[in-house]
Amino acid sequence: MRALVVHGPRDARVDDVPVPTPGAGELLVRVDRAGICGTDVELFTGEMAYYARGRTHHPLRPGHEWTGTVVEVGSESEGLWVGRRVIGDTMLGCGRCAACRGGRHHLCPDRREVGITDGWPGMLAEYALVPTRFAHYVPDAVSTDAAALVEPGANALRAVRAAGADHGSRLLIMGDGTIGLLAALFAVDAGAEVTVSGLRPERLALAARLGAAATARADRPTDTTAPASYDAVLDATSDPTAPGSALTLVRPGGRLVLIGLAGTPSLLDTRDLVLADVTAVGILSASPALADTLRAYAGGLDPTPIVAETVGLDEVPHRLAGLGGTGPGPKVLVDPHG
Repeated sequence: MRALVVHGPRDARVDDVPVPTPGAGELLVRVDRAGICGTDVELFTGEMAYYARGRTHHPLRPGHEWTGTVVEVGSESEGLWVGRRVIGDTMLGCGRCAACRGGRHHLCPDRREVGITDGWPGMLAEYALVPTRFAHYVPDAVSTDAAALVEPGANALRAVRAAGADHGSRLLIMGDGTIGLLAALFAVDAGAEVTVSGLRPERLALAARLGAAATARADRPTDTTAPASYDAVLDATSDPTAPGSALTLVRPGGRLVLIGLAGTPSLLDTRDLVLADVTAVGILSASPALADTLRAYAGGLDPTPIVAETVGLDEVPHRLAGLGGTGPGPKVLVDPHG
């Protein structure tokens, strides 16, 4: 089969590799669609922090946003999975530690991360394995493209919930990428008054089409809003200065949600946090919200307007390098069999 392999910094190729064989507790899936995200770009460029920490080494096979169809199982007891469309968790906890036993396997200290850390090849491939206990059925009402957006959608949903977004609340989302736009979608659905700030006019226009009440250019001071005016601010950028700026825009008693990761440490004045009694929350992983995101999509929430294009595996190295691409949306999907 064909799979994307990153052999070194900025060296990604489509290679022929063996089709994996499922063992007990594993499903072999035909990957129908996979997404390219910022983590995949960092794995390609070599900027991913896991390299320096020894958790990831070359060669590696990326891809953790995906949907597929089960074609083979590792044991007869799992036969009902064959032919079913599925998505899978990225965070594969050990199942034994306190975090796993407490339902927080995404915090397992011994977790494997599909397509990110050593130990579990990713989904930018024609076929891949997923542990049965981390698989979720995809409802018939959810399209293939929408199913491939469950993982980023669940991250966004967790961030929106952490922000306390509900009817009448005022939420500022900093960032017009995949997570920022999906967060806008969920927050609007929850009844919040949403403002999205970003750098790309076409993305801000897309945010408005998704229901954002207002948009702002992050690089134009005249577009910034009054300090301490939002019930919550959600930082979905990679800008190390964004958390500090975000804190100045949260009202006293409000919430600051951090899901973006910068390449360098961010500075945050904790005096502002304490004296305004602001609650700060960090979001790691889609795991706790995968099932709810599937239900939301099945109920009619449509994330697919953020998809710019669907390409074949051979185009992925170019997209990782920032070449090509069409459409206003940030998300590139991959059809490994296309």
